[in-house]
Amino acid sequence: MSAVNDTKFNYEVFLLTGIPGQGDVHLWISIIFCLMYAISIVGNSLILFIIKTDLSLHEPMYMFLSMLAVTDLGLLIASIPTILRVFLFNSREISLNTCLAQLFFIHSFTFTESSVLLLMAFDRFVAISNPLRYASILSLPRIAKMGLVCILRGVTMMLPLPVLLKWFRYCRVNVLSHSYCMHQEVMKMACSDIRVNNIYGLIITVLTVGLDSLFIFLSYVMILKTVLSIASHKEFLRALNTCVSHFCAVLLFYTPEFSLTLIHRFGKGSSPLFQIVLGYINLLVPPLINPIVYCVKSKHLRSRIIRV
Repeated sequence: MSAVNDTKFNYEVFLLTGIPGQGDVHLWISIIFCLMYAISIVGNSLILFIIKTDLSLHEPMYMFLSMLAVTDLGLLIASIPTILRVFLFNSREISLNTCLAQLFFIHSFTFTESSVLLLMAFDRFVAISNPLRYASILSLPRIAKMGLVCILRGVTMMLPLPVLLKWFRYCRVNVLSHSYCMHQEVMKMACSDIRVNNIYGLIITVLTVGLDSLFIFLSYVMILKTVLSIASHKEFLRALNTCVSHFCAVLLFYTPEFSLTLIHRFGKGSSPLFQIVLGYINLLVPPLINPIVYCVKSKHLRSRIIRV
């Protein structure tokens, strides 16, 4: 009888999990998460405010930076409130519909951020290889269209997955190993045939994160080729210096993203604690560090923030 009740329960609710075996330090972890959340929200919001109000920053590089800040804010808003609810109040229940909505937004913003990082690589390539035509190639209307394509790409590619998950039967253990919902984990809770989700999830990951990272790598190869042809040592260093912030953002985003993808699909024997920590790094660290790196490396942005 209890098994029947549990099965019914599983149709409606999932149970989120903090860090297994670390319940006594959940409060301290939640304080760290709160600080990271607050700093990330303030940092990205401040960048958006400065870029919007200062007309001299209405340049392609800063427009792409504002897109990155928006996607980071979206990722934080979609994930952190649920995480803090688990760590602060031990409120673990999440309905199926809420879980599907959360994983949709988390993955959509992730795919969108990958696209934005690719656009930023293209921006650096044009700025270094063809500086005289930089403003005409990357005009503001064209940048707006690029941003819209990034959003549509992330949303349309991710939309079928929660729709498919909605029609699955969930009769296995309903305890998720994270304090937020991810497609890879919710999919494994289903008693239905998940091959379509598995194959489609792999395809869209390759077509978004995989292709974007490949094109970013090719962009840097071409940038390096252009930079090596510069005779002046000073100009050589200046050109490379303009890429440092973006290179840091790429490493912060793709390193944990690729690691998580590989672990979820092939690393069955990996440590669960390592997966959980890597998941939090993937969600929390890029939105926290990106504003700091760009403010440190950009004199124009830093001077305006100090003025504010």
